[in-house]
Amino acid sequence: MKQITKSISMKCLIKSKRLVIIFLLLFAFYNMSVAQSPILSWDFSKVNNRSIAEQQSGIPDTLEGNFNLAAGVKGKGLKLDGFTSRLIHNDSELPIPGEEITVEAWVALGNYPWNWCPVLTTESNEIKGYRLMIGPHGEASFQTAIGGQWISCTTERLSIPLRKWMHIVGVYRANKEMTVYINGEKSAELPIRGKINYSRDKNCIIGMVAYPEKPSDIHRTWGTLPQYFGLNGIIDEVKVFDKAKTSNDIAGDFAGYDTKAPEIEPHRLPSVENQSGRFGAFYTKLKYYDEWDNLWPVDQDPDIAVCFDKLPVNVIFWRGIRYGTSWVSENNNWMSDQSIEAWGVGDADKEGCFEHMQDRHCRFSHVRIIENTDARVVVHWRYAPVSAYNNTWRVDPKTGWECWIDEYHYIYPDAAGIRKVSWKKGTLGYPRQFQESLPLLHPGQVESDLLQKDYVHVADYEGNIAPVSYVENPGSMDTEFAKDYTVQQYNFKSENKPFICFEPGNEMIVRWNNLARYNQHGGCNHFPVGQARCDGRTSTTSDRPSHCGSFPISYPVINENGDRNYWNGLYGINGMDMKEVVKLGRSWAYAPDIEIEGRDFVSYGYDKSERCYQIESKTLKPKKLEFKLVGNNESPICNPAFFIKNWPAEKAEVLVNGKPAKDARVGINHELEGDNLVVFLFLEKDETVTITIAPVKL
Repeated sequence: MKQITKSISMKCLIKSKRLVIIFLLLFAFYNMSVAQSPILSWDFSKVNNRSIAEQQSGIPDTLEGNFNLAAGVKGKGLKLDGFTSRLIHNDSELPIPGEEITVEAWVALGNYPWNWCPVLTTESNEIKGYRLMIGPHGEASFQTAIGGQWISCTTERLSIPLRKWMHIVGVYRANKEMTVYINGEKSAELPIRGKINYSRDKNCIIGMVAYPEKPSDIHRTWGTLPQYFGLNGIIDEVKVFDKAKTSNDIAGDFAGYDTKAPEIEPHRLPSVENQSGRFGAFYTKLKYYDEWDNLWPVDQDPDIAVCFDKLPVNVIFWRGIRYGTSWVSENNNWMSDQSIEAWGVGDADKEGCFEHMQDRHCRFSHVRIIENTDARVVVHWRYAPVSAYNNTWRVDPKTGWECWIDEYHYIYPDAAGIRKVSWKKGTLGYPRQFQESLPLLHPGQVESDLLQKDYVHVADYEGNIAPVSYVENPGSMDTEFAKDYTVQQYNFKSENKPFICFEPGNEMIVRWNNLARYNQHGGCNHFPVGQARCDGRTSTTSDRPSHCGSFPISYPVINENGDRNYWNGLYGINGMDMKEVVKLGRSWAYAPDIEIEGRDFVSYGYDKSERCYQIESKTLKPKKLEFKLVGNNESPICNPAFFIKNWPAEKAEVLVNGKPAKDARVGINHELEGDNLVVFLFLEKDETVTITIAPVKL
């Protein structure tokens, strides 16, 4: 009997243990399932009429701005433009986590945000809530509002590379710690005391700052305005849990996805894909990248590209440079210019710089082609210097007129031309700066990708040439020096290099660069293409196009004509060495004399502002024009151009020393006052030549 009773007791005990084990397993499974069940999540594969349903509540969330769907880590991801797009989740019963939170997302960035930007935030205008953030230097951060301040657990810079799928997770345990994981590995940890003060706003935002912010790394706080900005890239699998995931959970989550390269291309400056094969100017619409292009409310042909038949280079007037002239090499290296800049002094310096670089929407900047023949292209660029506040410079309180700049670019088939910068007397005032060379870097480029160590050569018209270099210790020499240099050539790693020749009397400020910068990104990235209302932002990573160099800076000779002031520069991009560039500059600065034979034509001499001899016909009858150019070593003949007013024929034949000129370029401009002839010659001589231009009847 005792044996039977003992046997029954053992069976009951075994059964009880089994029930306990089953209960414990069920409890563990329940806890695990709860831990793995999000309180908020989104499936971006299902977009319906600009809305996405949050999966746990079923609430349709609003998608704002310009967005697209792209391949995600699972199905489709949401591609954000960084400018306008965000997702807003409004929920009167928004789940409020307790003492544990996990927020996770897959993110692939095209560039870094202007400043700290949330993948997801529940913040209010009070310091309450939590947010998973990405920083302007490639950091990831989980931030919680504790004790009236944001507590941040932040990874090192460049923890988030560009154009790669990254699994980012933030974990919070009240009174214990915050942790950030990247791709399954712990990347940052911070012990904390206290608990989150949750926001009373029943919403969360994905992909954009909740309130306008200023960019990071700015030069002048008063020259920069806060504005909305967001993430540029693709996000997927955004989830919030009210439990703290373990390291093993997170590592398993990361390993559970087989990611491919995201559909994001580097945001390189545009190129002219279909060269015309002939010299001329063309209206076009240059493509940068879709999200930036979609910002612009423009129709066809907003930009201008000048092409050349003898050289694979371009002169480009593009919205991304605010239409400032850019000389572009065969391998798409860009040289731009700061153009005229002005600023206040003392108490008047309240808005930072006034310049075309601040006109990010091109409200005050416009271009047009006014001459386009086989012999010459003329492009007119008109702009008003503006501040980050979109205010113009020196507004007359009586008339409302402000300072406007007219630039005429006379471009010839040898990829060299005149930049004539003109303004009405008394409107520009002081202080002011006229010119600053701005070589541009593509995303991913460092300065050594673009420039040789002797990054620029400077010279005078006497043939004295000096390299300006990256050196180990600029402080051991004059870091800046000014001299009457008149020529500069940037030493691009290109076959064709940009140059500028100024009039004699120019003052050029030059500076050696520190060698430590040579293999780094450099300069500033509020310009080009940047849309932040920012007067200067130091480029700390190579995620965006930037301008670098900034020297030489020239103070050219200021000329007067009636009620206008102007200065001239001979710009170009070609394969000449520095000695050849100096010679070309002399042919412009000290142009050979012209001696016309007969009385049917009159010469008005050489016009530096057009790089062209000015001649007028005094007869309506077709007459032959013959003249001498008195070339010599001091005044060489280098690719001369001639403008003949009132040309009485539809074509012209050109002879040099009695023989047909090789590759003479001839163009007729039909104007209200009559027809004008432009002739350009590929001709280099250090001696006198006789040129004949004869009318040809059709």
